[in-house]
Amino acid sequence: MIRVRYFASLREALGTAEETLSAAHAGSVAAIRAQLCERGGPWTAALGDDRRLLTAVNQQMAQPDTPVADGDELAFFPPVTGG
Repeated sequence: MIRVRYFASLREALGTAEETLSAAHAGSVAAIRAQLCERGGPWTAALGDDRRLLTAVNQQMAQPDTPVADGDELAFFPPVTGG
């Protein structure tokens, strides 16, 4: 299983803080993001390619090509701005 976590405005837009995906969804960060977007509606709006998002795999910052395997945690979160 892959644990997927959503933070801040993503959590609000998707109505969930986390979910688990089967290991069949394993691949890269970009591949999983694309699969989630295929759900349509708020998923496409929140996670679509036009959205700048940060990602982490096992609490380490990740790039779109970072692999995600069974047992990993994948987190999506919007960039943080400060003042």
